[in-house]
Amino acid sequence: MKAMTPSAALAAIVGSTPLPRTDVTKKVWEYIKKNKLQDEVQKRIIIADAKLKEIFGKAKADMFEMTKLINSHLK
Repeated sequence: MKAMTPSAALAAIVGSTPLPRTDVTKKVWEYIKKNKLQDEVQKRIIIADAKLKEIFGKAKADMFEMTKLINSHLK
């Protein structure tokens, strides 16, 4: 897997070191679980805090679209 450089918004969550996409996704999930950002009823829905809102561009995102939204913040 090729290491990708995260944008400044994404670096606030995963760090600024280049990482493979798989590691970026793992770190974002760790952040979501640590901060309890999954909807209690619909676990597929991620409720964005200030940091995630910069990445998602909206208040909530489905876990399946999350990867697409994160990829736009990788170079």
